[in-house]
Amino acid sequence: MLRLARENPGWGYRRLHGELLVLGVQVAASTVWEILQEADIDPAPERASSTWADFLRSQADVLLACDFFETVTLSGARMTAP
Repeated sequence: MLRLARENPGWGYRRLHGELLVLGVQVAASTVWEILQEADIDPAPERASSTWADFLRSQADVLLACDFFETVTLSGARMTAP
């Protein structure tokens, strides 16, 4: 588990817990939290922030496959929907 945590520093204890379950390791999420704390690994690291441009680049193939339309509500607000 510690190797997984060190190789994936952006993963928190919940993600690690889920990966361990997939691998067939039955362990409580609270146990994962405690093990990480004892190893001086942050159990809930801050998520890496990304810019809007980074998001668009990473999702371009999906976004380009969507159709969007714009409508105006009775109150005059504009709404965009896929």
